[in-house]
Amino acid sequence: MAIVKATAKGQIVIPANLRKKYHIIKGTKVKVEEKNGEIVIKPLLTNPIKDARGMFQRGKSALKVLLSDRKEEASK
Repeated sequence: MAIVKATAKGQIVIPANLRKKYHIIKGTKVKVEEKNGEIVIKPLLTNPIKDARGMFQRGKSALKVLLSDRKEEASK
C-alpha cells in the first residue's frame, strides 16, 4: 500500500509500480467513481483489442474453442 499526498488542486500521483502494472502512461484516461464510501480509479482501455490481449490466459484458448466449434458445426 502506498500513501500519496494530494496537491492544492486535488491531484495525486499514482505510484510507478501501479502505473506499470495497469499500463497507465501519459494521456491514459481513467474513470474516477465513488463506491461504498471509497474513491475508485480505473484505467480505461485505449485500444480494447490490444489491451485485452493476454487477459484470459487461464483455461482454453478462445481461438481453439472457436475453431473446434466450427469444425463440429461443419460436420453436421
